[in-house]
Amino acid sequence: MGVQRKAYPLRVDPALWGAVERAAAADLRSVNAQVECLLREALKARGIKLDAPNPARRGRPPKEREGG
Repeated sequence: MGVQRKAYPLRVDPALWGAVERAAAADLRSVNAQVECLLREALKARGIKLDAPNPARRGRPPKEREGG
């Protein structure tokens, strides 16, 4: 299976949400990916090191081999 993500409800100011949506569209990302990117950038700016993100696998699953 893919990478497990923590779901978290987030309440934000509508103007802030609109700005995040515009930034996501400009970067061709989903809003969720944009929020994650912004959080990582903010932590990096504070000197908090994180491991590189483990991207989810995309596309078709590999074909199963017959006989072993």
